[in-house]
Amino acid sequence: MTRNADVLAQGERRESAVLLILCSPGLLLVALVIVMPVGWLFWQSLFDAQGALSDANYRRFFTEPSYLKTLITTFKVSFLVTVLCLIIGYPVTYMLSQLPRRWAAFCMFLVILPFWTSVLVRTYAWLVILQRKGLLNTWLIDLGVIDQPISLANNFAGVVIGMTHILLPFLILPLYASMRSIDLDYVRAGMNLGAGPVAAFWQIFFPLSLPGLASGLVTVFVLCLGFFVTPALMGGGNVIMWAMRIEQTTRLYSNWGAGSALGVVLLVVTLGLLALFQKLVGSRVTGAWSVR
Repeated sequence: MTRNADVLAQGERRESAVLLILCSPGLLLVALVIVMPVGWLFWQSLFDAQGALSDANYRRFFTEPSYLKTLITTFKVSFLVTVLCLIIGYPVTYMLSQLPRRWAAFCMFLVILPFWTSVLVRTYAWLVILQRKGLLNTWLIDLGVIDQPISLANNFAGVVIGMTHILLPFLILPLYASMRSIDLDYVRAGMNLGAGPVAAFWQIFFPLSLPGLASGLVTVFVLCLGFFVTPALMGGGNVIMWAMRIEQTTRLYSNWGAGSALGVVLLVVTLGLLALFQKLVGSRVTGAWSVR
């Protein structure tokens, strides 16, 4: 009996060693691409502009109100864009999931078509559409809807509109995959048991779509936090987000320590919010998967 247990334990150790060897290239790649750059970022943040070891880069967050204002603006834009992507993306994705596969494939092609165009080009296109003498204001004035042009560019609204358009596919793609994998027999069974269409959707279909929805929301939110091109162009210098602050600090002032501290703070706050999100909705998403 003891000998068999020793043989099994030895086999498990051998299997673990083989698994570690097989995973070592991937672990090495993760260390080179993620761990080392983050470690370098943290190390640089500990030195001031003169190269001396100091906590001045972090104390700046408590002494300069502009840093806190920029951080609040970044999260305000990120939350709003994520909510708009949810409001627009969920009904669109639900419609796509109910279409025949041929039509759904064609519509998904239209969803991913903007990926073939540069973000810079799409942002300039929105500037052409939304500026005071742009297409939208011109059409509204010609139709008599408004008398004066609406300010939709070079401000907060322009940033939100441009980022929502660019990031919307990142919500639709994982949500569509999740919805397509839902067995509609569950919904039919609920309706046969007396649930109406609305109750069947909210009690059966919606919970089963939560894994894809959560994945899409997290992806959109994280991408928003580090977005640079669209806020820089659509904001017109009136909307300063965290990535723009980092770029200004490193390029204009050549202060890599302060720029690295900005990146570290953004990383820590983002991980904290993601942990909170996982704690709030993780159990419900896990439960939705267990139903399957």
